Amino acid sequence: MIGIADIEAAARLVEGHVVRTPTVPSPGLSELLGVPVTAKLELLQRTGSFKARGAAAKLLSLSEAERAAGVVAVSGGNHGIALAVMAAALDVKATVVMPRTAPARSIRLAEAAGASVRLTDGMDSAFELVPRLQDEGLTLVHPFDDPVVIAGQGTVGLELAEDADDLTDVIVSIGGGGLIAGVAAALRARRPGVRVWGVETAGAQAMSEALAAGGPLPVAVSSIVTTLSAPSVSRLTYDHAAALVEEVLVVPDREAVRGSLEFAEHAKVWTEPAAGCLLPAARQVLDRVGGGARIGLVVCGGNVTHQEIAGWTERFGLD
Repeated sequence: MIGIADIEAAARLVEGHVVRTPTVPSPGLSELLGVPVTAKLELLQRTGSFKARGAAAKLLSLSEAERAAGVVAVSGGNHGIALAVMAAALDVKATVVMPRTAPARSIRLAEAAGASVRLTDGMDSAFELVPRLQDEGLTLVHPFDDPVVIAGQGTVGLELAEDADDLTDVIVSIGGGGLIAGVAAALRARRPGVRVWGVETAGAQAMSEALAAGGPLPVAVSSIVTTLSAPSVSRLTYDHAAALVEEVLVVPDREAVRGSLEFAEHAKVWTEPAAGCLLPAARQVLDRVGGGARIGLVVCGGNVTHQEIAGWTERFGLD
């Protein structure tokens, strides 16, 4: 399990390499949900998502020999962008393996940063390719199954605990579970009374299915939200969620897209559906805990094009 000392060490390591993102009250979201809402704006992070934190922490922890040999990552989008950009900043050669279903913009950004991008038929085959690249000498920067990466993501929770001390409930999106593992570990140490809730989209339910089964297992991935579509969680992230997370909620893709539209209208921020799903999840949390809650939302990323949002809005019949 990751401890607060690990997260504090990661914070020192990445200082100056990543942005300390704003933690702000949102009058618009507070009015929408009927309770005070605070947003941690990780979509303003370098590369447009929290992933830059874990990538930077891992790259900065490598030996000179490992950096010289290069690194590899598998990603549905945001982790690949983050690794490509942070590796370029630190003069490390990066290879990013992505499924062909990854957003075209994510692929372009990773290539533009100088990474070598390898495309596969799906996330399963992307993860299967990585061991062969490791055999060629590349160091894996895993998107979530790595204590250094989790500690890097945990710096989000460290900043949230320092900047918003009156929260009762914090909601965090889950793909492979690295973000919620780190945030929950930080909040358990710094704000032990705060409840941490996870949210997944239907068809990207790796953590909720793992919790129901008593451990990680492969899941079928069908959600449009590719940045949450891990084929399984890891034992490491599962253990953190099982010990530290109140419940993992599941929302339909349609409601995640609606949440992105609501973020734009009410909070004036442009979010991808991986963050949009926080709002329908917040409504579920309020149904469980009542109206006295003070909600914190970790707005994990904004890497989505207006064409993608427009397409999903039309597909789901959203106004």
